[in-house]
Amino acid sequence: MILVSPLLFKLFFRTSNRAFAFWPFIFLRDSDLKTNDRLIRHERIHFKQQLELLLVFFYLIYVIEFLVLWIQFRDWDKAYRSISFECEAYSHDQDAEYLTDRKPFAMWRK
Repeated sequence: MILVSPLLFKLFFRTSNRAFAFWPFIFLRDSDLKTNDRLIRHERIHFKQQLELLLVFFYLIYVIEFLVLWIQFRDWDKAYRSISFECEAYSHDQDAEYLTDRKPFAMWRK
């Protein structure tokens, strides 16, 4: 289910964030993003990751991985883009067939 919530993004996210997946919802900064297939696919990749890790472990690993990478790089954007979950999503969000062919725990497979 896709929800539009500008206030959520204004209160909790950096200005560069446009979407956020929290199974079973995709939150968008504005309604124009509903037609952005690549962005929606990116968030649906996160749905698969979240289900594989029972949601709680996804966020626990996500935060720990981000913090370690942030300490390593001292760069918010570089740390965010280096998170294994984001690497997978950004690498495959242009592929319309990816979710049908995706193997379990693909974020850690090379």
